[in-house]
Amino acid sequence: MATILNGTSPTQPTRSKTSFSIGSVFFWAAVVAIAIFCLAPILWQVLTSFKVNEDISAVPNVYLPTRLTLNHYIEIFSRRPFWRYILNSFVVSFISTIACLAIGSPAAYALARLRPLGGKIIQAGILLITLFPGILLLQGLLEIIQVLRLGNNYLALIIPYTAINLPLTILVMRSFYEQLPKDLEDAARVDGYSTLQMLVQIVMPITLPALVTTGILTFIFAWNEFIFALTFITEETMKTIPVASAQIGGASVFEIPYGPIAAATVVGTIPLVILVLIFQRQIVQGLTAGAVKG
Repeated sequence: MATILNGTSPTQPTRSKTSFSIGSVFFWAAVVAIAIFCLAPILWQVLTSFKVNEDISAVPNVYLPTRLTLNHYIEIFSRRPFWRYILNSFVVSFISTIACLAIGSPAAYALARLRPLGGKIIQAGILLITLFPGILLLQGLLEIIQVLRLGNNYLALIIPYTAINLPLTILVMRSFYEQLPKDLEDAARVDGYSTLQMLVQIVMPITLPALVTTGILTFIFAWNEFIFALTFITEETMKTIPVASAQIGGASVFEIPYGPIAAATVVGTIPLVILVLIFQRQIVQGLTAGAVKG
């Protein structure tokens, strides 16, 4: 009776709960569909790496294999020095990432806080460089590599990777430095900190999520880069993961070893997945740090 006098109906909460449940179902169905769409190629590659050759070449396709094998993984490690390829990729990617952060972070801080003469022109130039695809630099870099005799040397990849990733590092880190409160830096100057001490001891710990995020992006680029590694490195023991995976051959010219290629790509992707899982909290903080100002 009280419910009728107040102008409400006992069925209204049930309707709202029903509509809310239907909306949730559609939302999660869309999320699952998008996730499947994005992960389907990766899942297909993983499944292919475990399929036997008969299932790989079967018509129609065998989507969920019932026979699994590790022969493709055993083959890539027994026939070729794949551990060496992984080490090569790690050395090149790690050193170029450290170099980018070591050079780009102070440069970004100088542009954000010190306001050098011609800073706007420098920023415009950095932004303009990021618009050029790296493939356009191949011919010029090849001439430089030949003159300096850096072929089949880690520096032939480390230097170009560092140079290509520096503009992105500077732009990303500059945006984070501009969002930091200046009160911390003013207090540090009062306490007698130099600019370098303040950058290393105060500013960098605060911007650790940004450093990790930028470093991950730089590392992934260097790890996955193909055309420079293919052109500048010809010695078998110095090749990187992408080049070694692309050059896996079959028993004859007409045979495409889909299984070993899939196994090689999975092995080359696992370190990146582990890296992202380890630093996932810093990556999320770095990506969302500039979303809200306050």
